[in-house]
Amino acid sequence: MTLRKLSAREISSLQNQGCICEEWNLVEVGSSFNPLALWNVSLSGKIRLGEFQKDIRLPGEIIVPSGISNCRIHNCKIGDNVYINNVKMLSNYEIGNDVIMENLDSVIVEGMTSFGNGTQLDIVNEAGGRSLKIFDKLSANIAYLLVFYRHKEQFIKKLEEMIDEYVSSKRSNTGAIQSGAMLLNCGPITNVQIGPSAVITGVAELKEGTIASCQEDPAKIGTGVIARDFIILSGAKVDEAALISSSFIGQGVKIGKQYSTENSAFFANSEAFHGEACSILAGPYTITHHKSTLLIAGYFSFFNAGSSSNQSNHMYKLGPIHQGIIERGSKTGSSSYLLWPSRIGAFTTVLGKHYVNFDSSELPFSYISEEEGKSFITPAMNMITAGTRRDSQKWQARDRRKDPEKLDLINFDIFSPYCVSKMVRAVNILNELYNNTPKDKGVINYKGINIKRLMLKASRKYYEMGIKIFIGNSIVKHLENLPIKTTWSQIKFALSADPDTKLTRWADIAGLLAPEETIKKLTEDIESGNIKTIEEVHLALRKIFKRYIISEWNWCAKLLEEQYNIKEKDITPELLKTIITEWKTNRIKLNNMIMQDAEKEFDSFAKIGFGIDGDCSVIDSDFEVVRGKPEENSFIISLKKESQEIEETAENIIMHLEELKK
Repeated sequence: MTLRKLSAREISSLQNQGCICEEWNLVEVGSSFNPLALWNVSLSGKIRLGEFQKDIRLPGEIIVPSGISNCRIHNCKIGDNVYINNVKMLSNYEIGNDVIMENLDSVIVEGMTSFGNGTQLDIVNEAGGRSLKIFDKLSANIAYLLVFYRHKEQFIKKLEEMIDEYVSSKRSNTGAIQSGAMLLNCGPITNVQIGPSAVITGVAELKEGTIASCQEDPAKIGTGVIARDFIILSGAKVDEAALISSSFIGQGVKIGKQYSTENSAFFANSEAFHGEACSILAGPYTITHHKSTLLIAGYFSFFNAGSSSNQSNHMYKLGPIHQGIIERGSKTGSSSYLLWPSRIGAFTTVLGKHYVNFDSSELPFSYISEEEGKSFITPAMNMITAGTRRDSQKWQARDRRKDPEKLDLINFDIFSPYCVSKMVRAVNILNELYNNTPKDKGVINYKGINIKRLMLKASRKYYEMGIKIFIGNSIVKHLENLPIKTTWSQIKFALSADPDTKLTRWADIAGLLAPEETIKKLTEDIESGNIKTIEEVHLALRKIFKRYIISEWNWCAKLLEEQYNIKEKDITPELLKTIITEWKTNRIKLNNMIMQDAEKEFDSFAKIGFGIDGDCSVIDSDFEVVRGKPEENSFIISLKKESQEIEETAENIIMHLEELKK
């Protein structure tokens, strides 16, 4: 934009319109500046004004000319076609094109600030030791490494130095409200950076923060919100008197209905309403919707908190020094209680109150319940429930993020090397417990929690079923799209794997699934200086993410060797047929069990409360109108269709294997 000084005639016109200025010589304007666009404006400091040439559409379909009125403005650069009205104080800001600002208290920058970047959270452990520095390019994956890899001191030192360097680049005594942002009817806004197309309406106070909005996915901050020392990313929605203190709100996150969060970080597509969070790392899809639900001093991921869920992180000895881990895909029932420190395995449902510390991380897909004040675990049983399957389908479908740069890297697979490696270990654990426990002993204690001996064999069978499903899934991915006349050598090539891969553990880095050795290599590259900037860390993590399918197959090939006692290079068509047949049988069996669980939603007990003033026929009729029939339920229909597709896929692959000419 070409700038020029005001003419004497323009200054006179502005003065006649109630405008005043300490020194008109410090005001510069666009070449086509129209002085009639300013009314009753007090100017001071260095001022840059754009051009005002088009009308603005306000909420309520109100059309007004662009311009500035009834404002005090100090040391600001203001872009083209803005509408600024009734702002008591606007100081030290660059205002982008097409910005709307009306009925605001003060919007100011005071001194040098990093706009919330570099705020240090006492996270997961209230007493400190796992501090997390937040910034506007923080991902769930980087946060996880910063919080849980504190034992790698050189790695943490180097990573925090990168963050400090990035934070330094954000320091300024001038803020920005970028193009297309809208601010209406707000209280004081101090030291806040506001990204493109952000919508900020009716907030009570914003102080020391960044709203990293984007045009494709605007952030929205609403009525009554008080936020201090914060970062809010694109697509986030914070409203309805939420209280945000020293917290990070990631892409697509929703927080509202008086929710209170302190020293906490929420990542992609999480939702938090009504309750309270203190010192939590909430990985992707952490959901808490209920009053009286407290999440404290813990790590959660793909988590659903039941009403009045609660945890305790101290025993009135040395204060709140304990922490808890709830691995991906888990849930807590209404009024559940967990005593920290405890660790809950992936895809586990927790019911009741638990006053002991336990570790169920090697027993995924479990039920944890309370019986006469004691904690019991039923391993593997959550694998056959409709809820677990439905969750796996809805997460990916509910990814709200529209930002072209999705910071959090997320794998959605349920049967992944991360979970299946746990299943393999669980089979060995259950075998050992079964073989080494006297038959007259009905209950076994494993890592602080009780297991009924009668459940050991059944649980083991379900884990073995899951392992076979995973192996079959991986093979089918590689075979189902091969040409019809594929030769055996081509099939062998499609199934070839890295012979140096080891059957190591996998890690869930807040949504990113990867071999532990791969994460170790990443940390070593950061320690050595091979990775020098936050941008390079993101790039390295994205490379790991993109290699998931390759890494998964390499690991699966090693698992196949162990499970079937054969080298991957020596696999035969007969063994492949066996594996595909087992895959088909177990996938369909699992789907049938899940359907049976889903159909419980249509049994006689489910109909209690229907047909309130009628007989059995009215009850049935009322239930069908409201809930429908099992055969019409979309979830059950999708399972039946999936089973049919599994049958067809297996038959096609087996038929092709039988037709091969060796």
